Amino acid sequence: MKYSRVFLDAIGYELAPVVVTTQELEARLRPVYEALRVSEGQLEALTGIVERRWWEPGYPPSRGAVQAGRKALAQSNVRPEDVDAVIYTAVCREEFEPATACRVAAELGVRPEIVYDISNACLGVLNGIVDVANRIELGQIRAGLVVSCETARDINEITIEKMLEARSMEVFVQSLATLTGGSGAVAVLVTDGSFATPPRRRVIGGTMQAAPQHYGLCRWGLEGMRQALRPFASTDAAAVLRHGVELGLRSWSAFLAGMGWAADSVDKVICHQVGASHRDSILKALGIAEEKEFSTYQYLGNMGTVSLPLTAALAEEREFLCPGDRVGFLGIGSGLNCLMLGVEW
Repeated sequence: MKYSRVFLDAIGYELAPVVVTTQELEARLRPVYEALRVSEGQLEALTGIVERRWWEPGYPPSRGAVQAGRKALAQSNVRPEDVDAVIYTAVCREEFEPATACRVAAELGVRPEIVYDISNACLGVLNGIVDVANRIELGQIRAGLVVSCETARDINEITIEKMLEARSMEVFVQSLATLTGGSGAVAVLVTDGSFATPPRRRVIGGTMQAAPQHYGLCRWGLEGMRQALRPFASTDAAAVLRHGVELGLRSWSAFLAGMGWAADSVDKVICHQVGASHRDSILKALGIAEEKEFSTYQYLGNMGTVSLPLTAALAEEREFLCPGDRVGFLGIGSGLNCLMLGVEW
């Protein structure tokens, strides 16, 4: 896919306020470590995550999305009445219906023609950007707001309870990835470039690839009897990493070919933030030097759909992403699905 008039006009974000260290989580899991004769420190050693953030108890995801959306609009010349689409793309949402995007749009005071939710694991925001970009390229709209808010508090608490109850190595291994989860919110304002002079962050194109045969490797949902449904999360981290790297390598080759870029002409990359092993394996497989990548997982954890765009916003604030840079957004999510976008910063 190629684009001629699509721009990331602004990226607003909201960091969750409660800092939770990995040491704190491991202290709560001490009975599990003792039962399994595993030394504390494994979670941090395996993931490289020192801390992550949680929202306060009961914090509604729509609130974070609204706050991030307000920040994105404040950074731009786009007025609320100019927004033609609001798409909510998080894994975490408030109700089965209506779409969380409806509440976000109402609280932002916008009256868009297009309002709905989409869900695709950690790729949600990137899928939302592509959806808005396609509509802009077709001349249907001029501006769309892609919003997301993820919360890890509840599923982390439930996972810790399950680990303490089971005290088994199987549950321990399946639960480690869940404990990397962090919380945050982001809003990406995508426009046709007519609101800013000169427009910046041009989306040039991208590539999507999938390996749906691996749909069962990473799951988050409800289990139990209808009268007593309970959230659960389970990840085969080793298999996700192995097959994710294979899919990433296939996607990278297709991405470079589709963009007409050479690997060494990509100045910077922003990857989905999972942890140290995933980052190191992906960069090595794709032949990307570490100094070209900006990471936030160490202190924000894996914020799902929020991770990549929020990391890009922080990378720009820290002057890692500079005007003129060729930037690759490298996203991968459960399913398995991979989406890579090329942006001229």
